[in-house]
Formats: sequence, C-alpha cells, structure tokens
Amino acid sequence: MSVKPLQGKLAIVTGASRGIGAAISEKLASYGANLVLNYTSESSSQKTADLAKQLLDKYGTQSIIVRADMSDPRVGEAIIQTIKNSELYSQSTKPLVIDIIINNAGISKNTKTEDITPELFKEHYDINVLGPLMLVQAAIPYLPHDGSGRIVSISSVSATLGLPGQAVYGGTKAALEAMTRTWSRELAERCTATCVNPGPVVTDMYGGTTEEFKEVMRPFIEHAPLMNTGGAKGRGATSEEIAGCVGMLCLPESSWCTGSVVSCNGGMLMGL
Repeated sequence: MSVKPLQGKLAIVTGASRGIGAAISEKLASYGANLVLNYTSESSSQKTADLAKQLLDKYGTQSIIVRADMSDPRVGEAIIQTIKNSELYSQSTKPLVIDIIINNAGISKNTKTEDITPELFKEHYDINVLGPLMLVQAAIPYLPHDGSGRIVSISSVSATLGLPGQAVYGGTKAALEAMTRTWSRELAERCTATCVNPGPVVTDMYGGTTEEFKEVMRPFIEHAPLMNTGGAKGRGATSEEIAGCVGMLCLPESSWCTGSVVSCNGGMLMGL
C-alpha cells in the first residue's frame, strides 16, 4: 500500500462540522491526515461526531473532536490542551507536532454601514480575526521545524470587491489576509501561510443571505468564467471545489507558495 502524502500528519480544522469545513476535513483525511475537528455550538455536536466516524470508516484516519468558541481569547489554548489530553496523544512519548492549521470558522451578517453596531463589529472581529490569531499563536510552539507546516485561512472575495453590507465582514477577511502575509514572514522556517478566497459557495451561510444581496452578486457571478460552465449559468462553487484548492496548498508540492491569496472563485475577481 502506497503512503498517502499527508500520512500521519495532524491537521486542525475550525468550523469543521459542515459546509466548507467538513469538505476540507474529508479532503485532508483522504490524503492521510489525522484531524482535529472544531465546532462551536451544541447543534453541531452530532454532525461533528458523524463526520469523525465517516472519516474513520472511509479513510482510516483518527479525529479529535473539540468544542471551542472561536470568539474566546483562550480558544487556542483550549484546542491545544484538548489535543494533549486526547486518547491519541495523552500516552504518546513523541512531542506534539501540529502540521496543518485551517482557519475556516467564520460568520457573516450583511449589515449596511448605517446599521452597524459595536456589538456586531466585535462579534465579527472576535470570531473571524481574533480566533485565528489566538489559534496560530497557541500553535507556534508545536509547528514543525523543517518548514513543512501549513496555515491556510479561508478569506473571501468580499475583502477585495467592496460589496454592499459587508463593511465589517469584508474588513475581517482583509485583516485575515494581512495577518497571513505577516505569518508567512515570521514563521517562514516553520510553515507556509496562505489564504483562499471563495466567492459564493452553496452553503448554509450564503443561502441565508437576502435576495437583495444575491441580486448585487448576480452580475459578478454571471461574468465569472467558471461559474457559467456545465449549463448552470451563474452557479456558485461547491464546498468540495474549495476544499480541493485548500488540500492542494497543504501538499508537500506547495512548499514554494506562501504569503499569497489564492483565488478560488471561478474567476470572479477578474471583474465585469
């Protein structure tokens, strides 16, 4: 049996219970990685447990399930401690190595500028910016020392396009891209750091946006080269398509790609 490219590596995926996070988890498991599956709310508990069993049955990979709130400043420490206390690592004599971090968890509540409140601002920045920062900070002592580590963060075209109602959400994704560029320099001897920036993806998050927002998006989508293929004019991406790009960035062959935002949006950023 051939060795898979990420065989035995450990990958943390935040927001892993559904949508893009679940698809990324499956992609990394298919490459042989063991997973740390993070979720936040009790409603995602069974979904995450089902995903862990599915990955074990299909790929033989082990999963550590961690319920942790990404808006909590102690979230990084909590995730690391849960890994250390897990059955997979508590009895191990080898030092803990965190090979891959996928910053996927996030929220988006489209709100026009005149309606933004300090509470909404804080909620978005705590989850979308502070959470990834605290996780990476806590993981630094456990990153590989040979440059083989990977940090991949899920950004958005909203960081670039200036979409109505996304002053806060787009700002958080721009901040995530800025942090990624800094990590690529500060942690260069330990890991690469990249972002992937989807456009609309067929998930619960995009499905919950207003018809007004979808109408704003329509011309961008209809003029994006790859969103008009297969006879489905103006289609959104699938979670699996985003996961394919993320998985590629985690492979050993991607070692010369860092500090970059990799477009995975059907060509949407080519503009109208």
